[in-house]
Amino acid sequence: MPRPIEALIHPDALAHNLGRARALAPDARLWAVVKANAYGHGIERVFDALRSADGFALLDLAEAERLRALDWRGPILLLEGCFDARDLELCSRLNLWHVVHCEAQIDWLAAHKTHQPHRVFLKMNSGMNRLGFTPTAFRGAWVRLNALPQVDEISLMTHFADADGPRGIAHQVAAFEAATHDLPGERSLANSAAILRHLGPAAAGSAALRNDWVRAGILSYGCAPDFPEHDIAHWQLQPTMTLRSRLIGVQALQPGDTVGYGSRFTAEQAMRIGIVACGYADGYPRHCPTGTPVLVEGQRTRTVGRVSMDMLAVDLTPVPGAQIGSEVTLWGRGPRQALLPIDEVAQAAGTIGYELMCALAPRVPVRGDTEPAA
Repeated sequence: MPRPIEALIHPDALAHNLGRARALAPDARLWAVVKANAYGHGIERVFDALRSADGFALLDLAEAERLRALDWRGPILLLEGCFDARDLELCSRLNLWHVVHCEAQIDWLAAHKTHQPHRVFLKMNSGMNRLGFTPTAFRGAWVRLNALPQVDEISLMTHFADADGPRGIAHQVAAFEAATHDLPGERSLANSAAILRHLGPAAAGSAALRNDWVRAGILSYGCAPDFPEHDIAHWQLQPTMTLRSRLIGVQALQPGDTVGYGSRFTAEQAMRIGIVACGYADGYPRHCPTGTPVLVEGQRTRTVGRVSMDMLAVDLTPVPGAQIGSEVTLWGRGPRQALLPIDEVAQAAGTIGYELMCALAPRVPVRGDTEPAA
């Protein structure tokens, strides 16, 4: 039989989470962000669950081609725009919308021969300091684009650096509004954290945050962007990925026995541990310490010792009936409706749930929870 580890994708949760974004931004159109192969979930697996979105946003031209191959005829937005002048040919052929964030991209458009003008999203660097024109340079970029016959409609966008934290978005909104208040075009400002924290009826000042398009990224995949201040239950989100395996060994420890490489865990009393078919070669973080939460047969327990390439150890004290073959949930949905949010595992590893999803190793089989097991 195959090694007993697999990732399950939950289409019902994806559709539910997208519905939460709709409820919080009812007057805006919605981008479903599917970059990084839909945050590790697989574009083909999430497509049906997310196709109620108004458009898909991503980075890679190859992923845009995959969406068109799924017969998606609606908008697709390249969030980082074109990387080379030749990319514009594919944008024309696939009818892709694309971000413009630098002068070189405007130069490429000016030299591009096309029969169909392009829809572009002009990006402002309002304080994130990654991509985009500064507020003082933004209007000049807009004037250049507006003069090009290769450009049809110009939308305006920015990205928030602190929507998930106490600094908030007011300073960036102010910079954006000051530079764009009299410019035409649709606006796209809100990412997942801004949708959850700064839109909706309970958000102070939400009426001032105009969004013609919102970008539902990590919230669609069941992560709380402001964890641990708020968890997914607070935001009424559901886990969309489960990583699960089984016990392949059981050991009885005596006081003083150690576990794993480096003997990082020492038993203080007699105890049973289980050995799980999952390790860092599967994408589970090697630096997860003893105490990282895990479910065995739906019962919450902890990892013990150092994670190795193909295995990790778990404390079976809370699960005295566990044996070889018992189900282990590394994150996501467990038996008997138990849940282990990926955010909790990520916090123990000193990272964020986004990274764990995207770092799932190619050797881990992935399937939808309605697909038969391989």
